[in-house]
Amino acid sequence: MANNTSTKPAKVATKTTSARPVAAQAAKPRKAAAKAADAGSASQRIDEKIANLRDWRGERLAEIRQLIHEVDPEVVEEWKWMGTPVWSHEGMYALANPHKGKVKLTFFQGAQLPDPKQLFNAGLGSKWRAMDIFEGDKIDKTALKALLRAAVAYNTTHAVPKSKGSRA
Repeated sequence: MANNTSTKPAKVATKTTSARPVAAQAAKPRKAAAKAADAGSASQRIDEKIANLRDWRGERLAEIRQLIHEVDPEVVEEWKWMGTPVWSHEGMYALANPHKGKVKLTFFQGAQLPDPKQLFNAGLGSKWRAMDIFEGDKIDKTALKALLRAAVAYNTTHAVPKSKGSRA
């Protein structure tokens, strides 16, 4: 029986690149993102996120957003952390994220806010507080508006970290 195995080395495709062009290309998206980071684009991205959810989580996120705008007409909408809607007024005060089975509404200075209706049910750390809202949950709009007003008031009367800009 003859051995048909070749003794020639296999041809391997090689690609020659310079590290300098790769580094230059990597820097371009950051610059483009920084230039595009304005309130309009953040609001548009939040609109798109809500529209793309197409289920109860989108409805709930839209409801939260509407309540925020009713309470704080001067709110600044931001887009951070690769896809998180953030609301600011002299500093960030709330963010909301849809998760697989819930929508989480987090308050940056939540530990400092009065919560007489005990809306906070998650993220009970030393600074932040959160609400996990599940399908079928009803939002106590009056209590949430009071919490939002307290968050805006806290930001306007205390030295809270200011946003360093948003990503578009």
